[in-house]
Amino acid sequence: MRLKIEKRNESASTLSVLSMSVLSVVVSLVILGFIILSLGKNPIDAYIQLVSWPFGTIAGLTQSLISMTPLLFTSLGLVLAFKMKLWNIGAEGQFYMGAFGATWGALFLFNHISNPWIMLPLIALLGAGVGAGWGTLAGVMKARLGVNEILSTLMLNYVAIYWVNYLVYGPWRDPASYNFPITAEFPKAAILPQYTANGINLGMFLAIAASFFVYYLLKWTRFGFEIDISGDNPKAAEYAGINVKKMIVIVMAVSGALSGLGGMMQMSGVLFRLQPNFSPGYGYTAIIIVLLARLNPFVTVVVAFLFGGLIVGTQQIQLFLQIPFSLVNAFQGLLLFSFVAGEALLHYKLRWLKA
Repeated sequence: MRLKIEKRNESASTLSVLSMSVLSVVVSLVILGFIILSLGKNPIDAYIQLVSWPFGTIAGLTQSLISMTPLLFTSLGLVLAFKMKLWNIGAEGQFYMGAFGATWGALFLFNHISNPWIMLPLIALLGAGVGAGWGTLAGVMKARLGVNEILSTLMLNYVAIYWVNYLVYGPWRDPASYNFPITAEFPKAAILPQYTANGINLGMFLAIAASFFVYYLLKWTRFGFEIDISGDNPKAAEYAGINVKKMIVIVMAVSGALSGLGGMMQMSGVLFRLQPNFSPGYGYTAIIIVLLARLNPFVTVVVAFLFGGLIVGTQQIQLFLQIPFSLVNAFQGLLLFSFVAGEALLHYKLRWLKA
């Protein structure tokens, strides 16, 4: 007897796809429960804290929405890239570079501007532009040199992170920070309008608006059609007159711009100054979000909100149950593994054959 993997002839139904996504989450939670149990903690208590605080209290819900904003921007950027089957793993680096660009503009280039209606669009453009440039770099390497975008974007993440660390530990460190590695605080003109004392700001609404923009771009424009064709069959796209290499560069640039805009929103809306390790891995979490959302911009909003709550809930169980925050990374890894396994089961089947 030998085991053979065969591709399924029929395509998976919508119900099957939805059921497999739910099953992936359930399996991940069960495995996570055993990990929590191995730490000597009660998994049920952990699950209650994980859900009750971020989704059952006003303060927790507010923090979940705040965490959703950077997740949504980075996720929407990946939706565009993944639609073209460009595996952009660099949203984290593009997010960092967007934050760098916004800080550069707010503290150095445009610091003489006191009108927020002028300052905010300028630093938003700068953050998005630097993020786009970071994405373009990987796109050019892919289109012109044939460099695998997974490797290039992953490596560029580290360059971006260490570049920001160099700045905040070195030339951009605030002399009045008592030697802490942070920049000076943004001027008032560079801070997004705040709608609640807890931190709900304009960035959240712009992130939701961006989901409508991405949906429109993919569904109703020629650009979206060319993304689909180029991703599904590059040779057919070339035959139809689409410059696939040019599309690779443009899509990576737009993807990076959205992530970079997320970095700007995080600086101007939440942190108000650049600091090391300001992201708990938003760009990496975005990969799981878009896979679970199956590249649907509107579903991405919902999944990003749930993952924002997951981050907030994990902070809660870290505080009350002394469970390490790294558990959120373990859960995300389990989700990714479960999702990939579920996708394999949807499209392939196992058969035992006689030798």
